Amino acid sequence: MFSRLKKLKEAGVVGINSRNLEYIAEHNPRKLYPLADNKIRTKLIAKEAGISVPELYGVVSSVGEAKKLKQILGSRREFVIKPSQGCGGEGIVVVSDVRDNEIETVARETLSFSDLEHHVANILHGLFSLGSRPDKAMIEYRVRFDPIFDDISSRGVPDIRIVSFLGVPVMAMLRLPTLASGGKANLHQGAIGAGVDIATGRTLSGVWYDSVVMHHPDSQANITGRQIPHWNKLLELAAKSYQLTGLGYQGVDIVLDEELGPMLLELNTRPGLAVQIANQAGLKKRLVKVEQNISSLNSIEEKVNFSISSFASQKESASD
Repeated sequence: MFSRLKKLKEAGVVGINSRNLEYIAEHNPRKLYPLADNKIRTKLIAKEAGISVPELYGVVSSVGEAKKLKQILGSRREFVIKPSQGCGGEGIVVVSDVRDNEIETVARETLSFSDLEHHVANILHGLFSLGSRPDKAMIEYRVRFDPIFDDISSRGVPDIRIVSFLGVPVMAMLRLPTLASGGKANLHQGAIGAGVDIATGRTLSGVWYDSVVMHHPDSQANITGRQIPHWNKLLELAAKSYQLTGLGYQGVDIVLDEELGPMLLELNTRPGLAVQIANQAGLKKRLVKVEQNISSLNSIEEKVNFSISSFASQKESASD
C-alpha cells in the first residue's frame, strides 16, 4: 500500500485531501461559492460578461408555478430541466420531444406533464441540491451538440471539463455520455472521460468506471485522436472564468452547440480528480508550475499561451 502511495506521489497525482486543503480551501473563498454553485447566478454573470450560455427559458420557484409548466414551455418541444444548485448531474431531465401530453426524454423514457411537475416539485424540495436545501428549477435551451462526436456519444450531449487554476487551464477532458449514464455526461453516472492534450485539443485515452479505455462501450468507436473544435476559444473561456468568479481552483464545463458554438454550461468549485486518470498524468506538477509563474501572467492571452506551451502531453511525457 505504501509503495503504491509513493508511486502516486512521485507521479504528481493530487488526492482528495490535497485538493480540498491546498487548492479549494486556499484559493476558493466560501463567500464566492454561490457564483458557481447556483447555476442561475452563473448564467447571469456570464451573460453580463459577454460569455455565451444556453438560453434560460424560465425559472420555477414554487409548487404553484410547477403546475403551470405547460404555459411556461409554450410550444417548445425540446428543453432541459435542472436544479439550480444540483450536483453530480442529479435531477437533470433532457426532453427531446413533446407530443400532446407525452414527453420523451433522451434516455427514451416517456413521461406525462404530471410526472414532470412531480419531478420539478422534488427539485424545489431540495431532493437533488447541495445539502438538500430548497431549490429552484431551471428550464433552458437543449444544446444540439457538434456532430463530430456522433459516434462516441450515446443519446446525450458531450461536454468539455477544463480544470483552471488562477485562470490558467491546467488539464482537460471530454466527457462522453453512454447508455449506462442515461445520456448524461457525468462520470459518476457512467459517462466516459477522455483526456485532452491541452496544447492541441486532441483526445487521449479515457476513463470509464475507474478503468482506462480507448473505445466507447456502446459504439466501439475509438475515442482517441479526436480534434475538439474551437480549442483555443475554449481555453480562453476557461481562463475568463477566473475573472468571472474569483474562484482560483475550478472546473469549467463547456458544450459545443452545432450552430451556436462554444457555450459555458456551468462552473464547479470542487472538480473531481478522475481527469488525472483520463490524462494518465498528475495535476500536482502543473499546479506548482502555475504558482511559480503566475506573477508574470497578467492577460487571458498570456495565461492561455503559458498553458499551451507548458502542458502539452508529449512534452510532459518526455520530461517524466
